[in-house]
Amino acid sequence: MAWFLNHHECYRCGEHWTDEWSCQCDDECPYCGAGDSSPFESEDLSGYIEQEAGEHIVYVSPASADDSPDYEEVGRYRSERIAKGIMTRRMRKESQKAFG
Repeated sequence: MAWFLNHHECYRCGEHWTDEWSCQCDDECPYCGAGDSSPFESEDLSGYIEQEAGEHIVYVSPASADDSPDYEEVGRYRSERIAKGIMTRRMRKESQKAFG
C-alpha cells in the first residue's frame, strides 16, 4: 500500500503538523479545527533502503497492507543505484495492484 507523510500548514492559525495516510489527502487542523487543509509536501514512505554490511536492502510495503505500511524485504543489492531502481519499480507495481 502506498503510504505518505503529509506536511500541512493551517490557513487559519498558521500552525504546522504532519499526518500519515495512504494518500496525499486534506486534513483538519488539530490546533484550531479548520478543515480541508491540503498538504504542501508529502513524503512517500511506501519503501525504503537500509544499508548493512556493504549491501543495500530494499523494503516495500505491499498493496495488501491495511492501516499502515507492512514492509517486506524485496532484496539485497551491492549497488545503491540498482537498489533504488528496484525499489521504484516495486513501489509502482504495488501501487498498480492497490488501485487497479
